Amino acid sequence: MPVKVNIYNQNGEQTGDLKLSDKVFGLEVNNDLVHQAMVAQTANERQVLAHTKTKAEVRGGGKKPWKQKGTGRARAGSSRSPIWIGGGVTFGPRKDRNFEKKINKKMKQKALMMVFSDRVKNNNLLVVDKIEMKEFKTKAFNDSLKKLEKNFEGFNPKGKRNILFVNDNKDTKVLNSGRNLVGVEIINLENINIVDLLKSKNLLISESAIKKINERYSKE
Repeated sequence: MPVKVNIYNQNGEQTGDLKLSDKVFGLEVNNDLVHQAMVAQTANERQVLAHTKTKAEVRGGGKKPWKQKGTGRARAGSSRSPIWIGGGVTFGPRKDRNFEKKINKKMKQKALMMVFSDRVKNNNLLVVDKIEMKEFKTKAFNDSLKKLEKNFEGFNPKGKRNILFVNDNKDTKVLNSGRNLVGVEIINLENINIVDLLKSKNLLISESAIKKINERYSKE
């Protein structure tokens, strides 16, 4: 059975509706799969920054600090020993660590569709026919957003915003007009990913973008 969503214009007025495939927007959510896809993406984006040197890599310490016997002190072969201040580190983090996690393409796509389905089910997905900006104006973009966000489930005008706007193409006027708004994230359709979807409670998406998503994933 097709899933039906309303379409709104830039002024927040309903102009029609759109039928979407239940294979994409009507799925039951598998939290374990969604979590696995999210962990895989964040792990694969993780940079290996922490790196410690062993006693062989620390500079200096070539000379034996004192003779082997007769000083009354413990034997020491190098001042770069891990038990010395400024020495090497034993079992410290190394830059050759690999955090990569594998997840197959179908599982990744399925998890993405489950998040879409959840947003539709909870009335947290809103379709706008298009958002056009005549000039680079944050105020104008914010005014349009205020008219649209009233249609989200549980909208609270005094609450914190948490909106992800997915546009079909890279519109620099829209992108630059909305990038300074707190609680608003704007991405292109080609950059859509599960982490950004999960971070945002409300999903605002252009009509052309949601049609492409529906067509792309309903064929899988």
